[in-house]
Amino acid sequence: MKFTSTLIKGKLIKRYKRFFVDIKVNNSILTAHCPNTGSMMGLLNQGNDVLVTKNNNPNRKLKFTLEMIKVNKKLVGINTHRANRIVEHGLKNKLIKEFKFIKKITPEFKYSNDTRFDFLCDQNIIEVKNVTLIRNENLAEFPDAVTTRGSKHLINLIDSIKKNYKPYVLFLTQIQGINNFRIAKDIDNNYYQNYKIAKKAGVKFLAYRCVLSSKEIKIEKKINIVDE
Repeated sequence: MKFTSTLIKGKLIKRYKRFFVDIKVNNSILTAHCPNTGSMMGLLNQGNDVLVTKNNNPNRKLKFTLEMIKVNKKLVGINTHRANRIVEHGLKNKLIKEFKFIKKITPEFKYSNDTRFDFLCDQNIIEVKNVTLIRNENLAEFPDAVTTRGSKHLINLIDSIKKNYKPYVLFLTQIQGINNFRIAKDIDNNYYQNYKIAKKAGVKFLAYRCVLSSKEIKIEKKINIVDE
């Protein structure tokens, strides 16, 4: 997924009201949209380097969008709205080896009246989870806050097996240079327990990391899932 405009470098001042971030660019302070409603644990220290995009749409109140934050010399992609575009690019360009031979990609697959999954690829359901939590140098984690929605998805993915679907959860790790992933059971033990149940039932779990730059974000390689 390539950016269509040049990213602007700045320094993080603060995030507030969930959707707003103040950023210092040169000698000016601008307010940008924060397209991530999660806790963003470990990412919001004042002074962190950030990258933002500018949108000239006259109907937008905020012209800037926060895209990446640099933490411990690693770029982290925080724009959750881009996660499915990154995965779709990966599917179309055969960057995810488990899905190299799929013939049809259907985004926003309506599974039931109250549940949509991110993709249906032939008979493969793919639910994408954007990963930004890094508490150890070479270990990414999910979730960064309690996710009842995530647990619901796991339960529905288990149910999909009865309907002859092949369900997957893809942890899209938008953290530069990371090699390992695990479920943050200390943050949401209920999700961890449902993860174990789903894995035993036949739901497949994948973790892929991204390569990030000021020009693009794309899937780079599969990484290890560490079970504890």
